Amino acid sequence: MSRSSARIDKPLAFLIAILVVGGGFIFASAVFGLLARGAPNMSSVVFNHAVLGIGAGLVALFVASRIPYSYWRRFAPHLFVSALALTAAVFIPQIGFEHGGGRRWLSISGFSIQPAEFLKIASIVMAAAYFSAIRARVQTLRWGLGGLFLILAGPVLILLAQPDLGTLGVILASVVAIFFAAGARLRDLLVMLCISVAAIAVLAYARPYVLERIEVFFDPSRAPQAEGYQIRQSLIAIGSGGLAGRGFGQSVQKFTYLPEPMGDSIFAVLGEEFGFIGGVVLIGLFLALALRGFGIGARAPDHFGALLAIGISTYLAAEAFINIGAMLGVAPLTGIPLTFISQGGSAMLAALGSAGILLSVSRRAAKR
Repeated sequence: MSRSSARIDKPLAFLIAILVVGGGFIFASAVFGLLARGAPNMSSVVFNHAVLGIGAGLVALFVASRIPYSYWRRFAPHLFVSALALTAAVFIPQIGFEHGGGRRWLSISGFSIQPAEFLKIASIVMAAAYFSAIRARVQTLRWGLGGLFLILAGPVLILLAQPDLGTLGVILASVVAIFFAAGARLRDLLVMLCISVAAIAVLAYARPYVLERIEVFFDPSRAPQAEGYQIRQSLIAIGSGGLAGRGFGQSVQKFTYLPEPMGDSIFAVLGEEFGFIGGVVLIGLFLALALRGFGIGARAPDHFGALLAIGISTYLAAEAFINIGAMLGVAPLTGIPLTFISQGGSAMLAALGSAGILLSVSRRAAKR
């Protein structure tokens, strides 16, 4: 069977469709909350999410699912360097701009994009290409751990400067997952863990807002009108949803209290409107997506396809679980979006394009 005629994995496609369609309804409900507040520029926000995010993202998903995934291996270094350069371009005064304390966006022809979103998939493709190429030497210190540090060096430096610790965390999780699946030694993983803990300690000392988020994580009641405000309002919203929720569109917190009902607080809107049941269903969908992606990686016909599927599955699921964990108070606030649901054209486009690559891998994976 040719690559173009091979069928994509239907359960995976179904999970993606459910998340995108269901996420569209939750986003629409959150929009009404901000409209009631009289938030400015809502039309451009909705246009950016619906047209540039979902619309262009679905096109990217379809195209990527039709392109043989092996092509990405050939252009991995070019994609990675281009993504690094585009992400660093936010520091150019003429096109980069700052919002909410971070310099993470580019303004081009009236449209804003967050290039770090595309650095996620570029880093995954680069890591999968590299570790599949040095498969026999992945357990050596020079080629294994040394190669991992070399791949992560650029994203770490650029994203710390912006700063964008949430995106950096997703990239670290995805690339380290690829490193582990490639056959990394336990020693190397422990070294990475120790370095990560030390880096967090240094960041907490050097940047007070990092320390504040860590303190709020351990004590959600801390500074309820300042650093702890978002998590406090999120927990109130989720708690008021009870078992089955208030009903679609009936969230109260989104109208006044939640600071980012379309963004990283959107899970709180879902929790209030659909309750414990709705939250469990959403978590189950992301868990099923991750497990299906890992299964595709296990059945991939080559090492590159396997590592690529594992990296993308980790990225899509880890981003969602970090966001949900933050809203539930079991993870520090990072500001990253809820995959396929939160506001953000760049994030939606990157996630759907990545899902398209995962579907491409599923075309060649052994069927079950």
